[in-house]
Amino acid sequence: MPRNVERILVIKLSALGDFVLAMAAMKRIRQAHPKAHITLLTTPPFEALARICPYFNAVDTGGRPEGFPEWMALRKRIKDAGYDKVYDLQTSAQSNRIFQLLRPAPPPWSGVAFGCSLPHRNPLRNGMHTLERQADQLMYAGIWEDAPTEPGSAPPPDLSWIARARPPERPVAGANRPRPYVIFVPGGSAHRMDKRWPVEKYSELARILYGRGFDIVIVGGPQETGLAHEIQRAVPRARDLTGRTDFASVALLGAKAALAVGNDTGPLHLAAAGGAPTIVLFSRASDPGLSAPRGRVAILRAENLAELPVAQVAQAANALAPAPSG
Repeated sequence: MPRNVERILVIKLSALGDFVLAMAAMKRIRQAHPKAHITLLTTPPFEALARICPYFNAVDTGGRPEGFPEWMALRKRIKDAGYDKVYDLQTSAQSNRIFQLLRPAPPPWSGVAFGCSLPHRNPLRNGMHTLERQADQLMYAGIWEDAPTEPGSAPPPDLSWIARARPPERPVAGANRPRPYVIFVPGGSAHRMDKRWPVEKYSELARILYGRGFDIVIVGGPQETGLAHEIQRAVPRARDLTGRTDFASVALLGAKAALAVGNDTGPLHLAAAGGAPTIVLFSRASDPGLSAPRGRVAILRAENLAELPVAQVAQAANALAPAPSG
């Protein structure tokens, strides 16, 4: 690569919902540096999605080194690359540690690491939604002069490039015209069960929506196949795609879905960013003001999700996706 090409490093390590929201800032970074060679420093779960993303030229999945040799290897890679600027979209203890590792001469760095040259100094940053917070960070970094930082003003992530990066699916010969479908995301982090609506309520909602003329498609990791099977006991024709989709596939499903319903978890962010009208269910365990997906989104909250009535979710579903005609 010619040395006169600007070299940029973007850091985003996890988690899936946060990674999806950060796509808006990543897009802005690419727009600000259209001819730069941009590398994403991330972790292995995001490699496949990042490699088809038009915002990056290279992907480094070694963003969470575990031992001293790995830390030193990461330091060497960053030093050898000679980055002209680093945008830390993770702004965590981990990414701050990477910055301190690069002393005494770290590259120009946008983030919150102590001593960085382009600090995000807004004292309100921790109370801002991820989209507005990262827009504000990029304004402090000098690449977004008119950054939309009022609550709800920042543009949501745009994943339309996934459809262009993926070859179109072949139609199934002789298949009937499919019914419109609703995506269910009934799972989530195994150690945050308080962020889940009970699966029996998803089952009841599946019966209602199936009766209205929608097919049900259930997505999640392989560990959530049991949840899908419970929903299938209520609606045997519901499709279980748990463990069978990558991140890009969930976004593509979202692009064609009539609706997505789910807990505050990464796959629901993908479906919403893909374009699905979305109902996201929040308990007291997380704050939608900081991390809710954006777009055509209805947020339903209950201190304890077990107390959120199915009828309330079904009513919201009808408002976003009326029953198909015929």
